[in-house]
Parts: sequence; C-alpha cells; structure tokens
Amino acid sequence: MYRKIVNYLRGEAAVRCCSAAPERVLNLCSVHNIPFWDVVWEDAAHIRFKTTIHGRRALRQVMETAAVEVEELSLSGAPVMLKRLRRRYVLLSAAVLALVWLWCGANIVLSFSISGNERVSNTEILRALERNGVTVGTRALDIEQETLRNHVLLELHELSWLSVNVRGCTAHVQVVERQRPPRIIDPQEYANVVSTKAGLVTEIVARNGKTCVAEGDMVEKGQLLLSGVSDGRFGGVRFMHAHGEVWGRTWYTLTVRVPLTVVQQVGEGQENHRFSLIVGKKRINFYGKGSILTTGCDRITLYHPLRLPFGGELPLSLCHEKLVQYDVQEVTRTEEAALNEGKLALLQRLTAQLTEGGSVTWTTFTHRMEGDALVVTLEAECLEQLGTEVPVVWEKSETKEE
Repeated sequence: MYRKIVNYLRGEAAVRCCSAAPERVLNLCSVHNIPFWDVVWEDAAHIRFKTTIHGRRALRQVMETAAVEVEELSLSGAPVMLKRLRRRYVLLSAAVLALVWLWCGANIVLSFSISGNERVSNTEILRALERNGVTVGTRALDIEQETLRNHVLLELHELSWLSVNVRGCTAHVQVVERQRPPRIIDPQEYANVVSTKAGLVTEIVARNGKTCVAEGDMVEKGQLLLSGVSDGRFGGVRFMHAHGEVWGRTWYTLTVRVPLTVVQQVGEGQENHRFSLIVGKKRINFYGKGSILTTGCDRITLYHPLRLPFGGELPLSLCHEKLVQYDVQEVTRTEEAALNEGKLALLQRLTAQLTEGGSVTWTTFTHRMEGDALVVTLEAECLEQLGTEVPVVWEKSETKEE
C-alpha cells in the first residue's frame, strides 16, 4: 500500500520494450538506477513494465544506445492529473479546497458532541467551554486539557470531571456529574414538623421527634405533626431536630371560566419564503428586509444542518423561514371543546399545587353555563406528603429577685 501511494505521487509510466534479449533491458535499468516494477513477459522479444515519469526519460536515452525500441503505453499519477488541471480552474480550486478542508478537519473544531450529563444542560457546558476559549473554529492543538478542566469545574459545580477529545472535526466532551452526599441533619438545629395543608393522615414515618398525631386523624394547615420538644428522661425539657414524613389524603376544588367566543386564525393567505446561511455563529441573510413581522403573520423556521457523506457535521446550516399571513375573527366554539380546554387547565393547576412525590387518586368534573362562558369545576382527591420542617422558637423567661 505504501509503495502504491509513493508511486502515484511521483507518477507512473507503463512502457513496452522490444529487444532480441529482453533480460538485457532489465540489467541496463539496474545499472543506470532506473526504477521498474510490475514486469510482464509478453513473448520472447517483448517485455512490459512500469517506471516513474522521470525514469521513462532516462530509459529512452539508455535504450537508444542499446538498439531497443521503447513504446509508451500510458501515463498516470499525481503529476499527470495536476498537468491536466492547469487550465481547469474550477477543478483545481476544488482540489485545493479539499486539501484545505482535510487540514482544517484534523486541526479545527467544527462541532461538539456531549455525553454523560443529566442535570447540567448542553447549553451550560458549551457556554462554559466558550468562556474558556473552546468554541467553533478553535484549533485542536490549542486546547490544554488540565487548564480547561480546572476552569470549567470551578464554574460548573455540578461537574466533578470533564474531558475534551478532538477526533476529526468533532470535539467529544465527556463529563461526570457530581454525586451529592445525603442530607446531614445537625442535631443542634432544633425543628418541628408541621402540616402544610389540611388532610387525613394515612401514614407516619417518624425518624426523630415526638409524634403528635395518629393515622386516621384530620389535621389542619400549620398543625404540629412531629414535635422537636419533649420531656427529658430525668426531668426538664429535651430539644431535638424532628424529621420524618407524614403522608395523607388531601382534597381540592378548583374552578376555571372558559369563554365560548374566542379569536381564531382563519383564511391562510400569501406565503413568503426567506433563506439564510448560518456559519458558526454568524448569520448571512439572502433577503433584504428586516426580520420584524407584522401583525397577522406566522413564522415557521426550519434548520437544515449540512453533513458530510460519511456523517461528519459541518458548522453550516441552511435556515428556511416560511411566513404565512392570515386573518382573525371571533368564532363560537362548541361546549365540548371548551370543556376539554377547561379540564386540561384544571389538571395542570392541580399538578402544580401537589407536593413533591404527590399523586392524584380520584377526580371528577362538573360544568355549567354562565352567560357566554362555561364554568368548569374539578373535585380531586390526592395522596401527598403533608409535613415540612420549621425551626423551634422559644422564649427564655428571666426572673428578677426583689
């Protein structure tokens, strides 16, 4: 393989020699240092082989003195191709661009691939790398792993390790997120567990503190569930940090008003198309007007990233914007459509009010008409964690002796 590449770069010439003693041709080539390979004996008087572009000239001079006829069969290789491209400026430019691209692809970062992150977003990692000098267009040799890692880890506290490996024109960023230790409770910080909302207690998991309610009790918002103050073993009062979980059933009644008359888009009209090219972080618009839209117009933007045939990404994207004009008018929708919208809005509001880990166990909807609007009511039963920790507050009494 190596010899084929070398022979292609210096050029190859296939020749046929006619002589009464063909072996004498090979001997003369060896004496005058003329390279030859791929020797084929055609018959008793003809021999065919390959030599270099410069070797064929020396071969002609040597064989003239030895009365050997030399016939050139073909020429090939890089010198022949470049000679053909001398007057073909487009192909010559393409060859130069291909060489430049090969050099850039091995030395310049054109895209990023991030793996290992769950809590930290790709955007945060890319911005941290950019602030430390690693972005599209950065030379691979300019990336100092140790310095980059130390600076990025100081900015992103959720990461414990980072590595940037450049393969081709893609920078592969591998990260390891920090594993947070479990919560450490300071016994000197005294706290109670109180209820955040009214409900029916179904389960109590008390890890510390005095239990003040039992399963099946109804509790109100702010009621004490686990106390951080209890009687001491040898008299007096003992303070502690109460903590645990108190699960209970809760009930919600939520209402939303959904109008039946709404403004909708009708009659899609003229469509306009705009194109632009995004090179790295720069945008080249192929249209003259600005990007400010008038009222009554929707914009649909599609990005088409350019890729190489073997899958490599390029820092080039074609942006296609579709502008659609429309008219607006008031329409009256059906009661069923308004009811579905109201149900969706109420369920989203209910989910937002639940504590962490809570779930909805039962729901029912009712609705009624009020004027030109539909009033939708949700009644739901949920299972959620009721308790939250609050610090213990007490007042020290001072006695004065008269």
